[in-house]
Amino acid sequence: MELDNILSNDFDESMMSELSESLNKILFQQPAKKNVGEDKTTSDTPPAQEDKSVSDKSSDAEQESADKKANVEKYLAELNALVGLSAVKEDVNLLIHTITINEERKKMNLSVPDFSKHLVFYGNPGTGKTTVARIIANLYKELGVISKGQFVETDRSGLVAGYVGQTAIKTKELIDSAMGGVLFIDEAYTLAPEGSGGNDFGQEAIDTLLKAMEDNRDDFIVIVAGYPDLMNRFINSNPGLNSRFNKYLYFNDYNAEELEKIFMLMCEKYQYVPDEELKEKLPEFFQLMVLTKPDNFANAREVRNIFEKAVQRQSSRLYNDKEHTQEDLTVLKAEDVFPKTDEEKTEETSETTENAETTETAEVTENTETTEADETTE
Repeated sequence: MELDNILSNDFDESMMSELSESLNKILFQQPAKKNVGEDKTTSDTPPAQEDKSVSDKSSDAEQESADKKANVEKYLAELNALVGLSAVKEDVNLLIHTITINEERKKMNLSVPDFSKHLVFYGNPGTGKTTVARIIANLYKELGVISKGQFVETDRSGLVAGYVGQTAIKTKELIDSAMGGVLFIDEAYTLAPEGSGGNDFGQEAIDTLLKAMEDNRDDFIVIVAGYPDLMNRFINSNPGLNSRFNKYLYFNDYNAEELEKIFMLMCEKYQYVPDEELKEKLPEFFQLMVLTKPDNFANAREVRNIFEKAVQRQSSRLYNDKEHTQEDLTVLKAEDVFPKTDEEKTEETSETTENAETTETAEVTENTETTEADETTE
């Protein structure tokens, strides 16, 4: 109904009745009642959709758990595939199994004994300490021991500054970069050199490090490494170090068979093939190396040096040849690993000369006999 008609009174009784009815509906009509069943089913998300959401979350959690378990197994397999280190492998497996079971105990509201996850690695160079530390960082990340899992490697030079007051700042910056991960300090004993009497700047680095370990015990792991005797002295030089590091992993030197295996693995990795003569000589060579090794034997590093020198000698041996086959480029000969001494080279040259002279004399004699035979015939 038009407002102009109402205002001008230009309407009849039927219009009045219609207007009255409309006003009653507006002023007095009650909202429609909802059925009880409708109240129960009305929500922002339909029940089926809610159930699906819960199911998806449960499925995602199960998948995440399965992925983490698979990654843990992968890193343990990587550890167990390393050459040698049987005692270290056993200790790391034991540590990881304990952490895993403790997590299950926590989920069931069972008490869990508190133990330090910081580690001391001690052994000679080249025994795989850094490699194992990297694997442990990955394992700790998957198990939730640390939140990020980054691996930060350093030594004294990365922690200690040259002036008073700067070491704490330098050490803290490095600690901050490793927070949520693993800080690996190689040759850690250099932070507390013998005879320093606590006056060395390294002590400031140790104090800063210990405070960070105490304040961030749930998300910061430190692994220190070095020579056995020196690491024992380092740990015992400070009560704080002794109390925070109570898990020790000893890295034994490799035996002759393990050193040979490392050499063969390097050859395989870089596509070199030892010839039969070299294969026959390697066992005796590495056995002698183990029997005559120094106290600070470099283990796998020593093998790498031998391999790299062999590759260089092979390159030198092939350099003057105009063309090379694939076999030429891949075969390592005994002379590449065991170069001849100057004395042996001199003897070889002498033998070559003698052989040449003998051959020449034989040829002259043969020619003379042939000439005499011809003259007799004539």
